[in-house]
Amino acid sequence: MNEFFREAARFVSEGERFLVVSHVDPDGDAIGSTLTVGHLLRLLGKRAVMAIASPVPAKYRELPGAEEIVRPQDLFDEPPFERVIAVDVADEDRMGDCRSLVAPDARLLNVDHHRTNTRFGTHHLINPEAAATAEVLYDWIESMGIKWTKPLASCVYTGLLTDTGGFRYSNTTPAVMKRAARLLECGVDAPRIAEQVLETLTIGQLNLLRRALSTLRLSEDGRIAWMWLTLQDFLEAEAGEGDLDGIVNYARNVIGVEVGILFRQLKSGAVKVSLRSRRWVDVSEVAGFFGGGGHARAAGCTVAGARDEVERRVLERVAEALGR
Repeated sequence: MNEFFREAARFVSEGERFLVVSHVDPDGDAIGSTLTVGHLLRLLGKRAVMAIASPVPAKYRELPGAEEIVRPQDLFDEPPFERVIAVDVADEDRMGDCRSLVAPDARLLNVDHHRTNTRFGTHHLINPEAAATAEVLYDWIESMGIKWTKPLASCVYTGLLTDTGGFRYSNTTPAVMKRAARLLECGVDAPRIAEQVLETLTIGQLNLLRRALSTLRLSEDGRIAWMWLTLQDFLEAEAGEGDLDGIVNYARNVIGVEVGILFRQLKSGAVKVSLRSRRWVDVSEVAGFFGGGGHARAAGCTVAGARDEVERRVLERVAEALGR
């Protein structure tokens, strides 16, 4: 990995103006990693513009620098970016409308931890063994000997905290805890970050949760649970994409359930499928079958088709995975 760290450092040293992007519908690792790279570039004397195609969820807006993350439409008057750093983006399409900001011949550094990463871009800093993209960034920062600031440490910590489920998921390794401890020594306000990003809920989120739970169904053997949200649910709940965070976990958390699923109707007519597993099923393989991806315990895909047909196909595939 040292060779890749050196390559990434050269990539940064040779440029002056950078676009930092992450994926649509950003989670804590996406936001935390975007901000981490923004802070890092500025510490190195570079110009950093941070953009994400979806709004920053309310729970992450208190992170240092979050107010500087813009939408792609805010940058259409800017010339295309020749140097780009994509964080926590498993494939190019996940950048959404931010792709329009990238020059055709741009050099792009792909920093990620997804096993399903398509290795797009010209430079790569990818570690599938890392718990979060924030962990990859932690190691890169350490390799450069950069002095930790509280804002930088807070953003990395947020990525670690959220992608490990508050240090509860199976990806919570001794290495993750050592890194988290080091960040606490740098002044990170862990209780405040945990309260904000793990415990804070919006009214829209609560309204969506109520609607999703009313649709909860279980397979005959009780090992699969699934829920639905329609476009009408979002309208009546006065909710947006950022209010979906964590809802799928309620299906997975039912006693006896191995795989929880949230089906969500999209304006295009397709269905967004979010999958979470407890121990045995690699849901990234299920998502990959439908053209999606993710992690072994958390993945997603978009499936075209009528509601009943999509539900049937996905449930069949999950049942197949359970039977292996």
